[in-house]
Amino acid sequence: MVIHCFANLYGCRVGDETRIGAFVEIQADAQIGARCKISSHTFICSGVTIEDEVFVGHGVMFINDRDPRATADGKLQTEADWQLVPTRVCKGASIGSGAVILGGVTIGEGALVGAGAVVTKDVPAKSVVAGTPARFMRMRDAMGSVDVEAR
Repeated sequence: MVIHCFANLYGCRVGDETRIGAFVEIQADAQIGARCKISSHTFICSGVTIEDEVFVGHGVMFINDRDPRATADGKLQTEADWQLVPTRVCKGASIGSGAVILGGVTIGEGALVGAGAVVTKDVPAKSVVAGTPARFMRMRDAMGSVDVEAR
């Protein structure tokens, strides 16, 4: 495992041979698989599971709360005042720089999320999605290159 300077990891699990870039935060109870690459300035919150061989580009943000609030009835909320929504990124998926992944979604095995996309729903295995919100564009072949155009 390689962890670059200024990374903030606590209470998480990181698999063998994974590389974590500078200025990455991985919160408690997040799980990162083996042979992943997590690029700089990425935020991986509690409840996120990233399986083996996943690429996460620069500045990717994961979200684990569907209804975030600072206060409830005028009082600051605590950890007990919200519900964690888990997220899964399946084996071999790739997430482009600047993407935002909302809580409760699954990014399928070998899928590609385009740079800057906002993922609001599940991404099927081996599909390519892009845009805001992310929409299906085409399929990927076994090696990860594009092989089928959207119709």
